[in-house]
Amino acid sequence: MNSGYLDCFSGVSGNMLLGALLDAGLAEDDLLKTLHALPVDGYELHIQQRRQQAITGCLVEVEVTGKQPHRHLAEITGIITESTLPDSIKKKSIGVFTRLAAAEARVHGTTVQQVHFHEVGAVDALIDIVGTVAGFELLHVGRIDCSPLPVSNGLTICEHGVVPLPAPAVCELLQGVPVYGLDLQQELVTPTGAALVRELVSDFGPMPPMTLAATGYGAGSTKRSDGCPNLLRLCLGHRHQVGEAAEVAIIETHLDDWNMETWPHISECLMAAGALDVSLCPIQMKKGRPGFELKLICRPDQSLALKQIILAETSAIGLRFHRQQRMTLPREAIDIPTPLGTIRGKKTVTDTGVKITPEYECCRRLARQHRLPIQHLYDVFYRSIDPACDSKNNPSATGDPGHG
Repeated sequence: MNSGYLDCFSGVSGNMLLGALLDAGLAEDDLLKTLHALPVDGYELHIQQRRQQAITGCLVEVEVTGKQPHRHLAEITGIITESTLPDSIKKKSIGVFTRLAAAEARVHGTTVQQVHFHEVGAVDALIDIVGTVAGFELLHVGRIDCSPLPVSNGLTICEHGVVPLPAPAVCELLQGVPVYGLDLQQELVTPTGAALVRELVSDFGPMPPMTLAATGYGAGSTKRSDGCPNLLRLCLGHRHQVGEAAEVAIIETHLDDWNMETWPHISECLMAAGALDVSLCPIQMKKGRPGFELKLICRPDQSLALKQIILAETSAIGLRFHRQQRMTLPREAIDIPTPLGTIRGKKTVTDTGVKITPEYECCRRLARQHRLPIQHLYDVFYRSIDPACDSKNNPSATGDPGHG
């Protein structure tokens, strides 16, 4: 199995993730062998099946049998580093704890080094985090996607006293993650669960195209007061690689106080970073000021990097973004031999026939090489396909088609 999808209809926690992995096929003996690699004792692991409404899930609970001190990030990192775990598991596990420390430090106004891991740093968090990271590796899950996360309201009691829900550390950890609110005064997303999701998940949204091979349910420790099952569903399978994304992200912003001479550079940076298409349109902004609308289309999992480029390279101080469905025609790259050299073209199949268009960059390179007008290269391209055809009477001779 190379892909996993977290269906967090009732939130996410560390023990729910671990339970879902076990229910989906992770061998208990393999998990215990992995956890014994940690130089930590004073705990017992209890694994049982628990029924939530009409669905049975796996509940994992850690019973602390010995005194467990509060630990700083350096001590947590030392425990993981000194273990005999594979380096890949060590790196991701330390990454989860580092995210937790950074969130706690920001909330409590201190530094990452000074943060005491209270409940999140106890031995149960070590088991949940290292066990979850190792579980995905043991099941050979290379990519993980996740649904939007439900967040509740109300108050909860923790080591720091009474705090609002979602917990302040959870809000810090979920910045940039799609969430939706539920009128429920119970904690659904824990700091440990939020940190694991942020470290391991590649993208958030609906389930990607995949062939299901296994499904597991991880049970939460408490029952929901509204009667909904407190479960996390993990779907494992083989992801289908699709050449064209059926769902794309649209990123937009308006620019006025901006040097438009930098647009060619910005456009190249965005395309090199994975944008499917970029455009810049003149608009009339408030107070009669002329400006531009920058619009970008990309795959959802590449949107964050592209947003950062726009904010760094332009005068934009905010972005709008949403997702849209799209339909694209089948197409393939072809090479057309011509008297002036081979020109790369794009073959597009429609219900009414086939369209072939030359690649602009290839035509520009040959035009410079032969010191000819670029339009001449377009004519040569079409005559090489059909001697009776040229760019003036070919309806497809408009350069590269857009990407929808």
